[in-house]
Amino acid sequence: MPEQRARTHHRNRVTSTFADEIGAMLEGELADPRIAPCYVTEVVLAPGGKSARVFVAVHGSFEEEEETLAGLMTARGFIRAELRDRMGVRHVPDLTFAIDRSEKMTGRMDELLGRMRKRDQKRTTIPAPEATAKV
Repeated sequence: MPEQRARTHHRNRVTSTFADEIGAMLEGELADPRIAPCYVTEVVLAPGGKSARVFVAVHGSFEEEEETLAGLMTARGFIRAELRDRMGVRHVPDLTFAIDRSEKMTGRMDELLGRMRKRDQKRTTIPAPEATAKV
């Protein structure tokens, strides 16, 4: 049986609200020094609504990403309590955090594609070795 449109709309609103509220907390309400400047890229709610995965993009190195992830996992009880108070709901799903490296991967792929284009341009502009050998 297909999921009803109202239920899908509700899930989308809930995940959007989670992303907004957690993003606001990341901007300055969490006092853990391990948490580097970061922002929420996506929230994925499990079909039953019992758990949610929060994807976070971190501005910094790999070590800062790992420290931020550890700090967020430590603070997830506080974050759940804050979400419960702010949203006025009885149940807030169990939160797990994951680092979103998609932007960094996209940048790396763009860099590699640029290198390939430059290499192809050099190959087309350099004359063939047979033409220079006859002269």
